[in-house]
Amino acid sequence: MVLKPNGNKIPSNSPVENIPSDYYPEGCGFWFEIPEGLDAGKKMFYRDSVHGSGTPESTIVFVHGNPEASYTYAKAIKHLISSTKKPIRIVAMDNIGFGLSDQATYEMVCMDHAENLLQLIKTLDLSNVTLIIHDWSGPIGVGAFIKVPTLVSNLVLLNSTVFPIPKTGLIFVEFPSKEFSWPTFPDVIPNELWGRFAALVVTSPGSGFQEPPKPEDIINFLKNVYPLDNETVAQRFYREMFKSDSNALSSKRLVRQCAFWAEGNIYEEPTMGKRDTAPFYRYIQDNITKLWGPKGQNIGVRGIIGLDAEPTAKEETLQTWVDNLPQFEGKFELFKRAGHFIEETKPKRVANAIIDVADLN
Repeated sequence: MVLKPNGNKIPSNSPVENIPSDYYPEGCGFWFEIPEGLDAGKKMFYRDSVHGSGTPESTIVFVHGNPEASYTYAKAIKHLISSTKKPIRIVAMDNIGFGLSDQATYEMVCMDHAENLLQLIKTLDLSNVTLIIHDWSGPIGVGAFIKVPTLVSNLVLLNSTVFPIPKTGLIFVEFPSKEFSWPTFPDVIPNELWGRFAALVVTSPGSGFQEPPKPEDIINFLKNVYPLDNETVAQRFYREMFKSDSNALSSKRLVRQCAFWAEGNIYEEPTMGKRDTAPFYRYIQDNITKLWGPKGQNIGVRGIIGLDAEPTAKEETLQTWVDNLPQFEGKFELFKRAGHFIEETKPKRVANAIIDVADLN
């Protein structure tokens, strides 16, 4: 079932109170009621819009990571629409627990979001898809589309991976320091400050630290220095998104999972007990080369990568992409001082990569 807003009232229980004016074109915002699985009955937001004259031959699908939403692609989408020479269809969604979708009711991981996404894309009559992935949307987007692999013609990679991060060089359990690493942030930052933390992480120019922070310094900054009275539209949106404790807890789970990125692990979900993520990642890793590599569909690829203190951007991680999809060789565009959220800092380059790989000139 697909729902649309009734006046100004959206049909989900998202905690967002102020929807940015450029979130989706008028008449192009929808809520998909998930029919099956753990999130059956929940409403998932997506935008679905056509731009340019004529029938589009290409569909550009944007899948977001954490702690963000489809709005993280707003600037890239704007550049894409203004620059493409051919008509295109744009689809972007908010995972459950994010953006304008229903709130999470358990601590969700990539396999849950991928299952929900798969149900959505099966209803949308997609074809000739250029898939954009960033952060945890690597496993989410690839995990969904690899079950319907012929839909995908191209893949644009933005600081993400679906493979275990090599142990050489920078790794998440030692970033920004061994004593206070990224996967431990959820244990330090309380739920009520998680939205402020997300707002600053997503919208800051880079994700690196000049020196390892102390937990008390981060808490003090979020409580007393965060620009609550002078937020940008994007910062307010991300803060409001996590006013829900359940959304914050689900987002925090994905941050904790960074310690086991794409390796698969067993974790304890408070309401469901032990859950095993390994089969989900194993399926992706066992199938991606034969389905999308040179001996399969040989999909087009591009990578726009921010290098600022970034485990997903180190040479060893990028090499795993080349090892599994050899067509990535020579297709990475690397940016210093750009950070993890490359779509926020280099939106025009992201748009240009899409235009290039999808032949939209």
